[in-house]
Amino acid sequence: MSPRAELLEIVGQLKTLLSSYPEIGLDPSTALISRSPVPRSPAKGATEGGEEQGNKSSPSISLGAVSVSNSSGSTLSRPGAPVLRSSATAEGGEAEVGRGVDIPKLSGESVSEPNVGQSPPMDLDALRAFIGDCWRCKLSQRRTHLVFGEGSPTARLVFVGEGPGAEEDAAGRPFVGEAGKLLTKIIENGMGLKREDVYICNVVKCRPPHNRDPEAEEVRTCLPFLKEQIRIIKPEVICTLGRIAAQSLLGREFKITQERGNWFSFMGTPLMATFHPAYILRNPSEERALKKLVWEDVQKIMGRLGLKVKKNE
Repeated sequence: MSPRAELLEIVGQLKTLLSSYPEIGLDPSTALISRSPVPRSPAKGATEGGEEQGNKSSPSISLGAVSVSNSSGSTLSRPGAPVLRSSATAEGGEAEVGRGVDIPKLSGESVSEPNVGQSPPMDLDALRAFIGDCWRCKLSQRRTHLVFGEGSPTARLVFVGEGPGAEEDAAGRPFVGEAGKLLTKIIENGMGLKREDVYICNVVKCRPPHNRDPEAEEVRTCLPFLKEQIRIIKPEVICTLGRIAAQSLLGREFKITQERGNWFSFMGTPLMATFHPAYILRNPSEERALKKLVWEDVQKIMGRLGLKVKKNE
């Protein structure tokens, strides 16, 4: 069985278990709450970071206190949030070999079980299947659709916003509203690329209520998925759109008006921060000046990618 099929089987087992909760008088919304400590000692035959030595057993995913195996001997006692063990990044976003990305549970506690380590998803489809119908943070309670991201899986350029808006939540796609139209114009008219040539996603995958800023716990819960998207795509440049996206990736406070237009690094990839298209649209009196600044940033990205700048821009 392929890794993707194994993941789909595990997700199916979890959904089946959750669907049985109402029948036995339990509330599915409590499924992600931790009720017991998670063992953290590595299993026999495993090294730090979950890499096994000697004979390898069938992969499984930790579900809080539940270990769901891909074999017929599955043990299901209580559902929780799967733990993604993958190539990790150290604090500050730089790649560090041999460590895993821990996906926090709803309580905010980081889950790490080396004895049930799961190999990292090989492609974006496998990662999307791993995320499933995510309940890992409170943003899931009001969303219409989880907005994973879209574009080329081998894109040289990845755009990262802060989170979906109302139109994106309704459509299940990133940047499809007015801000998305402006971003598409930048990509196609300014850079001379097609929208499908790049990859577009957000820090959090579900819409924050009333378009508020994502909270720290929500960012912390969702950021490992973004890191996996970047690890899989391996872009040459990342462009963050707005203050929240930049500070989420860089792990510190970020002053967009002062620091945009400079090069930073995330997971070893050059990162350029610029204004969010929605910010431009919300400030019509400054629209011309803001667009000029964004174009300056875009030209730096084009130079890094070896793209020719149009003379009439």
